[in-house]
Amino acid sequence: MDKNATITLIIYFAGFIAIFYFFIIWPRKKQEKKHNELVSSLKKGDKIVTIGGIKGEIAKVKDETILVRVNDNTEVEFLKRAIAYKVED
Repeated sequence: MDKNATITLIIYFAGFIAIFYFFIIWPRKKQEKKHNELVSSLKKGDKIVTIGGIKGEIAKVKDETILVRVNDNTEVEFLKRAIAYKVED
């Protein structure tokens, strides 16, 4: 291979890495940061939906888990990372 072909190959490879980063990695990091902020802001009384689609109200917040009241007599414990979003009133 001559010098120009090598440089062209390096430029294509760098371009591929840049495209991969900006279309795959960067948006995922942004989404992960937003979810971490959501999880850290959860408090008792917040209405949430889990990634499984279960709706409820937070009864208690622990270190890694939360207790979600799904009806008057039932509380279910979930990992914090299983929360999809917070329902705004």
